[in-house]
Amino acid sequence: MCTGKCSKCIGVTLLPLAVGCIIANILLFFPDFQLKYVQDTSMLTPEVLYLGGIIGGGALILFPAIHIHATGSKGCCANRCGMFLSIIFALLGMVGSCYCLILSALGLVNGPTCRVTSENWTRPFFITEESVELSEDNYLFNPERWNECLEPKNVVLFNVVLFALLICFCSIELVLCLIQTINGLFGCLCGTCRSRRGMPV
Repeated sequence: MCTGKCSKCIGVTLLPLAVGCIIANILLFFPDFQLKYVQDTSMLTPEVLYLGGIIGGGALILFPAIHIHATGSKGCCANRCGMFLSIIFALLGMVGSCYCLILSALGLVNGPTCRVTSENWTRPFFITEESVELSEDNYLFNPERWNECLEPKNVVLFNVVLFALLICFCSIELVLCLIQTINGLFGCLCGTCRSRRGMPV
């Protein structure tokens, strides 16, 4: 596969991943699909408020995806200059996907913010300095502990699924951006396949 076609495939693949990250992060603002938790952000998991999926896995991937896709299309972008710019955008995408990946991993490991007593909102599964390593006591390996969260309903399952999706999406984004960095380097040095058909390099 030539560098131009590779860029086009990567750009097309990154777009739905970025949209998926944005949607997953937005859903995390509405545990139990209720609006009241957005009105008081102290009831939300801190990692949700840092917008890892919206900014990192979303916006910082959308712009590179559009340019990388354009680089692989016919026209003035399918040249060495366009491939060089795609390297820069791919590096930007890697930064965004890493940001999303780190926040999502922390959100998954430390658990959600929830009500554990009549009025006490806290993070009952938060890993302290004394228990840094994941152990068998960790809530991820003990679904029976999920009932410790009284409100929002099923918030643990809600967070686990969405943060796991974000980790999956961001990991794929990171790999694709890394591939595009290498692909863009080859395209910048050697030109695109389109140059063989009379297109500018």
